[in-house]
Parts: sequence; structure tokens; C-alpha cells
Amino acid sequence: MTATVTAPTPVPEDSRLKDTWLRRQLLTLAVVFVLVALLPLALGEQAQTVAVRTLIFAIMAVAWNIMSGFGGMFSFGHAAFFGIGAYTGAYLLVDHGISPWVSMVLAAAIAATVGTLLAYLCLRYRLAGSYFALATFAFAQMFLLLVQNLEVFHKTEGFNVPILPRDSWWMLQFEKGSPNYIWIPLVILTLAVLGTIFYVRSRPGQFVQAVRDDATAAASLGINTMKYRLIAVAASCALTAVAGVYYTQYYFFVGPEQAFGSAVSVEAIVPAVIGGIGTIWGPVLGAAVIGPLSEVINDFMRNPPAFLDFLGGTIGLDVATYSIILILIVIFLPKGIFGTIRERWFR
Repeated sequence: MTATVTAPTPVPEDSRLKDTWLRRQLLTLAVVFVLVALLPLALGEQAQTVAVRTLIFAIMAVAWNIMSGFGGMFSFGHAAFFGIGAYTGAYLLVDHGISPWVSMVLAAAIAATVGTLLAYLCLRYRLAGSYFALATFAFAQMFLLLVQNLEVFHKTEGFNVPILPRDSWWMLQFEKGSPNYIWIPLVILTLAVLGTIFYVRSRPGQFVQAVRDDATAAASLGINTMKYRLIAVAASCALTAVAGVYYTQYYFFVGPEQAFGSAVSVEAIVPAVIGGIGTIWGPVLGAAVIGPLSEVINDFMRNPPAFLDFLGGTIGLDVATYSIILILIVIFLPKGIFGTIRERWFR
């Protein structure tokens, strides 16, 4: 007689604790949404650009965290999925006049399909840890070389998005400095965080975290490890592609390096690591710190106080300062800003 192994039933949880946790998360999300939505009323044009870039970083970090934080599959190639979104939006708009809203849906589907296929092949042949990370990095580099040599994607010249003479919600173009440029990515980020909140409490979210912690034990209990990992990958890649579409629409230009360069993957990883991997609010908090940080450092280096005048004009000092600050955060806050604060709060 053959024994049948079935997926384990989740451990019963006190519904009052679960409801309290959920209410607290939703209330926090609502408060953050309102506060950020009011920012355009107080920000200048340059500050608005920083805010938009920060929101794009946050969306990418939340997406990366779903796959690498909760799923445990460290990706160093999220530029591939960001680039798929950026180039899909640019190509469809410039060559076919298709709205970025439509492009977001198509790019999300394409990125989810490509990412799932890549992850399946890696997991099928037991690539894990650093090998998995290297595979994702190689995949992003392959896309970079591909678009640089294809005429359909304008090779190294990239795409310039035509600017319309009037505002258009359908084409996501507004007057320079319009608060819509902040509100749209804010809504996308809010939906991403909301989805993450419900995902981590759902059956797939609980199972993928169990697989992350001990894949062998999870499999022995009947959890389909491949299935739940691929769900996390698909969600992560789709959300990253949406961020890529909006990036192209906001900056009116995208080229190979802006879409598929290794720096793009770093921009997805750093906020999550600094904020706290495997937490809901860590990537958002990390992006809120990292986004304005480089701008603050650049302003400081351009206009140093009198006693630091000798630093003015020093090439690369801003990058060195930025790197040192990140290193200090990692050393003294090893679980990230949010993770460390949460740990000390409960302690």
C-alpha cells in the first residue's frame, strides 16, 4: 500500500492576533499614503524628481523583496525585468502609439513569464544561493547585449518618448511639475505593499517562507516547493516590469544601460537590504532613506561649509561618502533599519 502525502494544514492562529496585525498594517499603509500624497503641495521641482525616483526605487525594492526576501531566492538580475518593462512601454508607445497603461499589463505578463521560466530552469537544475544570483545576473547581461545589437530597439540609442502638447491621462503625460507624477507611482506602491501584506498571510506566502527557511523539511511535509517559489518569482518580476514602464514614461527616455545595466539591479537590492530583507516595510523605509540620500550628499559636496572648502570639486567624493554611509548602516544595523527597530521594540 502506498502512503499518500498531502500538504500540511497551516497551524491555527489566534484570529484576534491576526486581525490586530492586519489592522495595524492597513492603518500604517493608509497614514503613509496620505502623508506622501500631500508631498507635492510642499515640494519644488527638483525635490519632486527625487520623490518620484524614490517611489520607483521603493516599488522595485518591494518587488525584489517578494522573491528574495520572502522567497529566499537572491536575485542580482532584476534589471532584466525592469528593462523588459521599460523597453516594452517605450517600444509600444513610440512605434505603435499604445498607452503606457496597456504596456504595464503586457510588460507584467511578459516579465512574469520570462522570470518564471528562468527560475524554473535554475531550480530544476538545483542552482541555489550564489549560483542562482549569478544566473540572474548573467540573464540581465544577456538582455543588455541583446538590445544593444537589435535595430528594432534602436541599439545603443534607445527610445525617446514623444512629448504631447497637452495633458493626457491615457498617455501618462502631464504639465511639468504636476503632482500626478508622484500620485501615480504612489498608488502603484500602495497596491504593491497592500498585496504583500495579504500575500505573506496567505497560504502561498506562508508556504514559500517555510521553503525559504528549510526546503527539505517543507518538501517532506508535502509542500510543492517549486510551485510556491515560482508564484513569488512571477509576482516579483511582474511588479518590477510595471516600475520599468513608469520609469520610461516619467523620464521620456530609456537606453540599454538605463534599463538593463547592473546599477538597476543594485537600485532594487540596496533599499531592501538597508531597510530590512523579509519585512513588509523594510524596502519602503530603505527607499525613503536611500532615495534622497544621494541628492543630499551631492548638494553637500557642491556647497560644503567653510571649514570643508578644501573638499569642493573632489571627483568621486560623493560616491565614496554614499558608500561609507551604506557600509555603516549595514554594520550597525545588520537586520536593516526596520528589522533592527522592530527587534529592539519587541525586546
